[in-house]
Amino acid sequence: MTLPMSDPTAWTTAMNNLGMAPLGIAGQPILPDFDPALGMMTGIPPITPMMPGLGIVPPPIPPDMPVVKEIIHCKSCTLFPPNPNLPPPATRERPPGCKTVFVGGLPENGTEQIIVEVFEQCGEIIAIRKSKKNFCHIRFAEEYMVDKALYLSGYRIRLGSSTDKKDTGRLHVDFAQARDDLYEWECKQRMLAREERHRRRMEEERLRPPSPPPVVHYSDHECSIVAEKLKDDSKFSEAVQTLLTWIERGEVNRRSANNFYSMIQSANSHVRRLVNEKAAHEKDMEEAKEKFKQALSGILIQFEQIVAVYHSASKQKAWDHFTKAQRKNISVWCKQAEEIRNIHNDELMGIRREEEMEMSDDEIEETTETKETEESALVSQAEALKEENDSLRWQLDAYRNEVELLKQEQGKAHREDDPSKEQQLKLLQQALQGMQQHLLKVQEEYKRKEAELEKLKDDKLQVEKMLENLKEKENCASRLCASNQESDYPLEKTMNGSPIKSEREALLVGIISTFLHVHPFGASIEYICSYLHRLDNKICTTDVECLMSRLQHTFKQEMTGVGASLEKRWKFCGFEGLKLT
Repeated sequence: MTLPMSDPTAWTTAMNNLGMAPLGIAGQPILPDFDPALGMMTGIPPITPMMPGLGIVPPPIPPDMPVVKEIIHCKSCTLFPPNPNLPPPATRERPPGCKTVFVGGLPENGTEQIIVEVFEQCGEIIAIRKSKKNFCHIRFAEEYMVDKALYLSGYRIRLGSSTDKKDTGRLHVDFAQARDDLYEWECKQRMLAREERHRRRMEEERLRPPSPPPVVHYSDHECSIVAEKLKDDSKFSEAVQTLLTWIERGEVNRRSANNFYSMIQSANSHVRRLVNEKAAHEKDMEEAKEKFKQALSGILIQFEQIVAVYHSASKQKAWDHFTKAQRKNISVWCKQAEEIRNIHNDELMGIRREEEMEMSDDEIEETTETKETEESALVSQAEALKEENDSLRWQLDAYRNEVELLKQEQGKAHREDDPSKEQQLKLLQQALQGMQQHLLKVQEEYKRKEAELEKLKDDKLQVEKMLENLKEKENCASRLCASNQESDYPLEKTMNGSPIKSEREALLVGIISTFLHVHPFGASIEYICSYLHRLDNKICTTDVECLMSRLQHTFKQEMTGVGASLEKRWKFCGFEGLKLT
């Protein structure tokens, strides 16, 4: 790799003295018609990288090509390349946004002007901080200029033609960490982050769905339009949303209550339609399940027929007539068909098992289900009565509002009522009386249903308590059976004629004795069993109490406490029993 130079004639002379033709970056001769014997170049001068517009560092080259640095001639100094056989100079880790380099090994007589002369070819220099100890810091305008400056690391510098030690030195160029570089890099990163946030915000605003249209304000005209839409199935959802918004806004008053009640009644009329639609969909689903089950059973029948064909072909009567390859294919096909048949059969059996599990329940579950159904029926009846009660109350309020409006109109007019108005008032009063009576009946029936519901809830609690007691008895019986089975194992040594019947009971006696010995004032049977449950969950309280009652010389039961705090406690009396026996 060649380095550009300021004096091509001197470079050509140096290469001529070595008997080598000067080469360019790619290895081609940079001078045409070069004659080594003349020590000079003939013909047209070559284009060198030092010409205006070309930088000091050549473009990148393949990594397998050896790097050969050249002599660099400046006005006040000369730079000699390092030995190409030596390893490249070591550098520290590059700081983020690095624009500053450390230059060490400068000559003692080197000035700032010489430093500028050497490094200004790498790029624009912003600042130089020179030290008295033969090093300096150079800050460039851009980051890529630092890479060009690192190329000069390892060069030997000589001022003029002097060989004095103060006029020579070996350059060491490395990355330097500067606060200005870090601050500029952080500012740049923050700017990029702001741009990214702005871009994301614009993208989110672009992808955000449009806001829903505003709901119109209530008026008699809009109310009539919404009432018509509520009757139409296709426009029902839009009209219901408008009705909900009006009610939440507080548009309901005495004058508009009847209109709102009629709209709510129209909305309620769609409940039956929705229930019918749900039932139709459930029916379609059941039909689809039945069709799927029938199709699956038909497929299984065909699979059985195919497997039967394979099995009949595998018999010796027909098997001997097939070739070896045909037999292999038939056996492989038979295995594949059997696997697929088994998978489909398991699927069909799973469907049937689910249906059987849904249809078959235990007697206890049936009783609880009947109770629950009766309770749910009563709850539904109570809710229906409550809804009817509320509707009647609303109708009463509406009639009262109408009566008040009529009275207000009477006061404003200051004239006698017409016979038609008197009849209307009488009819309204009669309707009010009838509705009040009906309302009282409904309230009485509602109270009676509530009492029945409370009674059913009490019955349900009693049944649940009975179920829990039965489950506890079953658990105790299963534990007793398990302990009896364990006592029959051959590894346990039975002891004839003694209260301890198995090795397991002997272990229990030892553990309980140790536990009660630590508690000299005794312990209740629940406390002892809670300690034993940590060792084995299968231990039953009744078994432990029976075992301790059999060993009267080892354990004794005493009553402690006074009045309501009486408590039965077991104590260890083995040492006293040993003396007695």
